Amino acid sequence: MVSAESHGGGRATRDTAGPGRAAGRTPEGGTRDTHDRGAAVDAGSAVPAPRPAGPTEPAEGGAALPRIDITGIGSTGTDSTGTDSTGTDARATTDDSPGTGTGSESSRHGSTPHYGARPSGASQGGRAAPAGSGRDDDPIAGPAPSTTRPRVPRTVRAEPVPPGPGVDLGTHEVTNQPPPLSGYDPLACDPALVDAVEREGAGGALPTMRQLGERIASPEYREHARLANENHPILRTHDRYGHRVDEVEFHPSWHALMDLSVGWGLHAAPWLADPGTGAHVARAAGFYLVGQLEQGHCCPISMTYASVPALRHDDELAAAYVPGLTAREYQPGLARPDSKTGLLAGMSMTEKQGGSDVRAGTTVATPSSDGTYRLTGHKWFTSAPMNDLFLTLAQAPAGLTCFVLPRVLPDGTRNAIRLQRLKDKLGNRSNASAELEYDDAVGWRLGEEGRGVVTIIEMVSMTRLDCVIGSASVIRAALTEAVHHVTHRRAFGERLVDQPLMQAVVADLALESEAATALTMRLAGAVDRGETDFLRLALPASKYLVCKRAPAVVAEALECLGGNGYVEESGMPRLYREAPLNSVWEGSGNVTALDVLRAVTREPDSQEAVLREIDAAAGADSWFDRARTELRTELRSREQRTARRLAELLALCMQGSLLLRFAPEEVASAFVSSRFLPDGPWRTAGTLPAAAHSEALVERVSPG
Repeated sequence: MVSAESHGGGRATRDTAGPGRAAGRTPEGGTRDTHDRGAAVDAGSAVPAPRPAGPTEPAEGGAALPRIDITGIGSTGTDSTGTDSTGTDARATTDDSPGTGTGSESSRHGSTPHYGARPSGASQGGRAAPAGSGRDDDPIAGPAPSTTRPRVPRTVRAEPVPPGPGVDLGTHEVTNQPPPLSGYDPLACDPALVDAVEREGAGGALPTMRQLGERIASPEYREHARLANENHPILRTHDRYGHRVDEVEFHPSWHALMDLSVGWGLHAAPWLADPGTGAHVARAAGFYLVGQLEQGHCCPISMTYASVPALRHDDELAAAYVPGLTAREYQPGLARPDSKTGLLAGMSMTEKQGGSDVRAGTTVATPSSDGTYRLTGHKWFTSAPMNDLFLTLAQAPAGLTCFVLPRVLPDGTRNAIRLQRLKDKLGNRSNASAELEYDDAVGWRLGEEGRGVVTIIEMVSMTRLDCVIGSASVIRAALTEAVHHVTHRRAFGERLVDQPLMQAVVADLALESEAATALTMRLAGAVDRGETDFLRLALPASKYLVCKRAPAVVAEALECLGGNGYVEESGMPRLYREAPLNSVWEGSGNVTALDVLRAVTREPDSQEAVLREIDAAAGADSWFDRARTELRTELRSREQRTARRLAELLALCMQGSLLLRFAPEEVASAFVSSRFLPDGPWRTAGTLPAAAHSEALVERVSPG
């Protein structure tokens, strides 16, 4: 039974000469006339920098931070109520009833794009393009919105306009329901993010982050997120004539989301910047923001981001693919990589029999006389199979080796990568995850034979970072929904947010979000600064804890909405289904905890680097100091059976140190007093000490 309210208070002959590129060419053989999506932003300045002249050319000063796109997918000329930009009702009317409109189900939250078309309505400078201003050279611009009413036959009877909020429905009046959560400023209600971005060296990117925040909070993009998840990807193994095609169809809203994130450089832009310029921090913050909007499309964005450092192990492969991977041009569809201006990359390692034990893989790679390899075997999980190329592992003569497999070969033929079926997953349903087979597929070796894991491990590290960011963003999204609801909902004569027990629950969730955000941005800062020792231990420990906490936090946030939170329309069930994924991806709990143990045992410099970070807050709190002592005991133990406890305590101590040093006193004291209790950590939300400043904690994160 679902309560009505929670009171008290989540993939002939082949030309294999090589993967050389002809960058900047379109599939039709012409050149692409790219358009400026917005201004690049230097990490140290709020002043927009000139856009790079080419896809691999850093911005002036070398600090090519993710360029913020303010032209993504615009509106179709009608707002969420069905009126056009002039305020005129653009819905169908009959000749007998001029001025009477009807709103379809899909128009409640904004216009709904139809299958087979790119989302329409380019915007320029963040504003919808006016009628008649659509540009043929703009790949995003859609048809100009019509300013005339569509005529409907007289025999068609227009439906009445549905009543607005609070209007008498005849049987009752709708009251005490929160307003739609949209149009708020995600940065204004997330001071932990703003503070961390400034602290980690990317403060100059904050103004443009606000522009991205406006996008992810808009009704238009919130509707894209819903549609992309409700209209699942469809596998097409053959075309109508029986030809093997191995393609996946996505809903237009998926493409709108991808265009947004690629256009803003979240997929690879930091790799064009100089080290230490804050580029990875700025990108992490942007990834955190779009993750609150929709998680599924973040998978190909993350894998593309992680592929660049791995590809740089081979100069020829890097020259062939990195320019396309770092271009801010989303170009879906299978074509020769050298014919596309924008590319996406993926990773394919897991096999049926091996799971996380990738060394148990049975896929075989046989050398060819032309320098390529032929791969035969299978992969059990491969997400985003429509990406342009994949890094994969196979057994070469000298052992497990990393290879690059493009979906389309240089001669324009499809590589023999057979998509067998798509996974029916718990969550992440907008994103396709496939079982595939390599049927003598052509691959190029990346790195040395027999050192495949070493070659691909850097890619794994970057995707692990995005697992932490993704979980922090899911936590933040759930918190925002909960705070919004309890702020606008009343029970027993007063707002839910004003009732002490509910206030304590939401305050506890706010602490969890703040700690996750601070730790996430600290990791991104370490990537910027090249703190490899720190990352070797801090990254798996952080992934373990933050990703483990996400499902519990989302569940508590869902309860804050009562029965309303259990209904799909609320969006909370999607967050709840999404929450466990990052804990499974790139090594589930035990795999990650054992990696923590390996780092402690084999790489003592990593332990020292993390302890220095933790000890920076020594003496700030007695309970925290006791936890530091306990941590050193656990580090000496090094027993496999306690690896989870070690990973958890490491991450908690890093969070505690960050909050004690940089967060407001009420945040730090409430966190350490509830997470470092002498008899063990807290178990459920809402059990903060009586002295915790719950009201201030909630007010700090409220979207209004």
